[in-house]
This record gives sequence, C-alpha cells and structure tokens, in this order.
Amino acid sequence: MDLLQKILEDFSYYLTIERGLSSNTESSYRRDVEEFFTFCRKMPDAVVTDDIVSWLSARSENVADTGGPFSTGSGKSHKGEGGVSRRSQARLLSSLRSFFGWYVEDGNRSDNPCDGVDTPKLGRYLPDVMSVEEVSAVMDSVDLSSATGRRDRAVLEVLYGCGLRVSELSSLKISDIYLEEGYVRVVGKGNKERIIPIGEVASGCVSDYLEVRGAPSSGCEDILFLNRFGRALSRVAVFKIVKEAVSAAGIYKNVSPHTFRHSFATHLIENGADLRVVQEMLGHESILTTEIYTHVDSSTWQQAILSHHPRN
Repeated sequence: MDLLQKILEDFSYYLTIERGLSSNTESSYRRDVEEFFTFCRKMPDAVVTDDIVSWLSARSENVADTGGPFSTGSGKSHKGEGGVSRRSQARLLSSLRSFFGWYVEDGNRSDNPCDGVDTPKLGRYLPDVMSVEEVSAVMDSVDLSSATGRRDRAVLEVLYGCGLRVSELSSLKISDIYLEEGYVRVVGKGNKERIIPIGEVASGCVSDYLEVRGAPSSGCEDILFLNRFGRALSRVAVFKIVKEAVSAAGIYKNVSPHTFRHSFATHLIENGADLRVVQEMLGHESILTTEIYTHVDSSTWQQAILSHHPRN
C-alpha cells in the first residue's frame, strides 16, 4: 500500500470510528480527497508535485487557485468546460476541510489550508413537493389485491407518514416499530437515533403487510420490507415502487422517494407544526436545513399577518 492509500485508510477510520459518519458519507469524503490529490498531480506549474508530502503541505492559495473543483475564481474545472455547480464545490471543499482538519489534529501540520478559502454562496434550494391530494392519489393507485401491493402501499405510507430517507426505510426493523404505542425508532445519518410518531393509516398498512410478508432470507429476519428473495429492499427497488405508483396516479411531476420526505415536512409546517419539532422528526442537525420548508407557507403567513395587523 503506497503512502497516499495508507493516509486515506487512516482518514476513513477517523471518519467512521471517531466521527461516527455513515459508510456513504465516509466513501464520499474519501473520494473527494482522492480526486483533489489526483488533480494536484496534473497541475502544470508543479506547485504541488507527485510528492505526497508536497500535497499535504498545500497552502490555501493552492486549494483556491487550482482552477479545479475548489476554485473560487473563473478557472475551468477538470470535470468539464462548464465546471461544477456551487453546491458541488461547497461539498468538495467540506471534504477537504475535514481531511486537513484531521491532519492538523494528528499533529502533522499546524494549520488547515481550507480555512482561507471562502465557501461558494449557494442559492436557496426549494425542494419539489406534492400536494395532499396528489399524495392521496398516489396511495390510492396501489393495487392491494396482492402481497406485493400491500407491501408497496406500506412502503409509500411509511415514506410519507414518517418522512424517512430511503436508506432509513430499507434498513427499518420490525423490532423498531411499535404500532400499538404509535411510534417508530429510526437510526439515521451518523448512527443517530430518533423517535417518530406513526399515524393510524401508515400503522394499519404496515399491519396489513405483516400478515402477508414473505419468508426472510438468512440474516434478514428482522428487516421489515423484503423483496421477492427475502432480502431488504434496495434503493433502486424503492425508487421503482414510487415511480410506478406515481405513474398509475397520473401525476407528471418528477417524484422520487425523497419527494415524500419533502412533502411530509411541507405539509406539517403548512398545518402549523413547530419548526423545531419538524427538525427533530427529519433528523436534521441544523435548523437552517429545515428552514427550506418554510417557503411553502409564505402565502398562509402573509394572509395571517395582513388579517391581524392593526393597520390593516
């Protein structure tokens, strides 16, 4: 194993064991850092050479002025003439900042070169959502005459009723569902646990599905949603379930499993749910992440303010 791979292995261990990040996040950070090193090796001015020690001695200007994915200037990206989006730049910079931060903690250098690089300003991202009527149409489009149909309906109801991520839904365990008590225990990003209420409709659909749930394969006895081979549903399988139900409902929006999560949060806020409560339900670390859903209620807020303002 060469020095670069040894360093990346140590970095991966730090992300997984010390920071408790998920395997998806860990592999994403590692991939970004490896990509940066690969790009540095191709630099024509040899500011950073093939020597790994030189890469790890990078200054903030080396990070910002590469003309690559971390560039804050007008340089072209190695990914194409148009470069990458600001959101991608911000994610890549976050990966590098974590890497060099870890390198500093280990006593290998005294400063983080990313501290001198401005994070690209991001535009406000407004997620696609479905209306309550559209959600109902999707649910009603599922044929409940078969075991597969009951499973698919339960999948959709839990996605929307609990606002789960696809990975959380796929790994959901029977032992984590308390139907009589009315809640679900979910282990989300960074192995963080949260408790989510589950409504009567979703709870009823899960009960109906459990009556016809097929035989699990070895190691999947406690997994709730199974495919025809008795294993946990994959992300692709959940995506297919959503696409088929949306198509059957005659809805032509670009709906993905995550759209149900967006709709869940949007409808809660529209109906007066506290933003902090929604944050807890979604498992967001920062309230700023949850605030993207407040845009949908702007017309309601506007009407409420104008109708109650003493000057109106």
